[in-house]
Amino acid sequence: MPLRSHTLRFSSLLIAAATAPLLSLSPTVRAQDVASSATRPPDQASAQSSTTSSTQSTTQSVTQPSTDLAELEQRLEADERRLRELERRLHEQQHHEQQHAAPKQSAVAQWGPKGFAIASADGSNVLKLGALIQADGRYFADSATPSTSNTWLLRRVRPILQGTLDDIYDFKLMPDFGGGKAIVQDAFVSARFRPWLALTVGKFKPPVGLERLQSAADNRFIERALPTDLVPNRDIGVQLGGDLAGGRVNYSVGIFNGVADGTSSDNNPTPDFGSDGKGDVAARIFLRPFLLSGNRALTGLGFGVAGTYAHARGAPTNTLLASYKTSGQQGFFSYRGNSAATATQPALNNGTYAHGERLRVAPQLYYYVGPVGLLGEYARVRQGVARINGVVTRSALLTNSAWQAQLSWLVTGEQESFGGVSPNSPFRVGGPGWGALELVARAQELTLDAQAFAGGSSSFANPASSARRARALGVGVNWYLNRNLKWMLDYELTRFKGGAIGGDRPDEKALFTRFQLAF
Repeated sequence: MPLRSHTLRFSSLLIAAATAPLLSLSPTVRAQDVASSATRPPDQASAQSSTTSSTQSTTQSVTQPSTDLAELEQRLEADERRLRELERRLHEQQHHEQQHAAPKQSAVAQWGPKGFAIASADGSNVLKLGALIQADGRYFADSATPSTSNTWLLRRVRPILQGTLDDIYDFKLMPDFGGGKAIVQDAFVSARFRPWLALTVGKFKPPVGLERLQSAADNRFIERALPTDLVPNRDIGVQLGGDLAGGRVNYSVGIFNGVADGTSSDNNPTPDFGSDGKGDVAARIFLRPFLLSGNRALTGLGFGVAGTYAHARGAPTNTLLASYKTSGQQGFFSYRGNSAATATQPALNNGTYAHGERLRVAPQLYYYVGPVGLLGEYARVRQGVARINGVVTRSALLTNSAWQAQLSWLVTGEQESFGGVSPNSPFRVGGPGWGALELVARAQELTLDAQAFAGGSSSFANPASSARRARALGVGVNWYLNRNLKWMLDYELTRFKGGAIGGDRPDEKALFTRFQLAF
């Protein structure tokens, strides 16, 4: 060891320095001195005697350092033994640390059906890259829908960046470039302190509509059903939630900026800002009582209820009210807007606006067993509204409602679920696999409060252009080539009550198709 080598070298130097005077008094020198004193005259003998005495004194002085040298050598040997013991212990400690040292960690990269991921060796830090691309085609076989609605479009184009830090903090960033615009759909951080306690902050889906909470990549129809018109899409806020009883109970409660029915905070007058400063309180509880029972016939049953509450006060220039659309994304109801200027009168701020409470209630359920699935939900919103039309001021508490029932069947026998479908035999060109085939059907309806159309020219909605009810039946087929690729084909027939001068709006007959890539 280097420490020992330096110590031995230092010891050698000390010994050499201590013995140098003794080595200078060699026997030859001493013999010459004796012979010289024997041949000298008597007067010189005295001097020689004096010299001899001096020599004896010198000899005595040399003898004393010899004793000191022996003691020094003993000390050096003892120090050397101690150094060797320290070196031995140091070597044992280093060997022990090397044996018990934690292995060097390195990042792990993965690529699969769920996307690209980079994770730390212990899995506590993960970065995932994904995407959702939906290319749609729409064709309307009725005479009422404008021909310009027949089109191909990019419905959703969403790069997805998400991950986990320290095995606790989840995050997600998902912009959307579909529909010819760029918005931020999701941007949030969620801290999972316990399975029953997670804190989420940012922009995300409020916990209300069941089909809205289902990922757009996993919807069984190309467009969501009419209850989605009445519940919020995305909003900015803070939410507490989690799972209780081993996942059999899920709860969420949050405070959000507040949005109009069916819209997101980017639709507010100032995008992604609160619209009235009051905000919404949202809550949801969802039960899966047989999740851990082992009974296959009941483990796929889930049901719950959700809702929001706000005291919304809009104005004719900021109504805080929304219009409603069919599955074909064609508007069929809207509240009266401000009157535009004409040749005889100026523009008037006489539109209907939110004035009072906004209470949403949304009971919901799903049931999946084997290759069959059922999803149902009901949404009801009670909205205070007001309108000033000249000298007439009217206000009312309107109640609008919607429901849907959706049935799905995987003909190829895969397991149905609220999430995505994984084909038992993915499609391969020239191979034996053909993917998974799914048939779907649904019925849906949205009904508007009759008070919205009362009052003639002072009514909150125009009965000549807004329908009182929309009722639709739809069927579809979904082909899952693999976990990431899906082709969809839907047909939807929607019938209306009211919505036209002197009668009902013509039926909407829509044919949709979609090519989807999701990972």
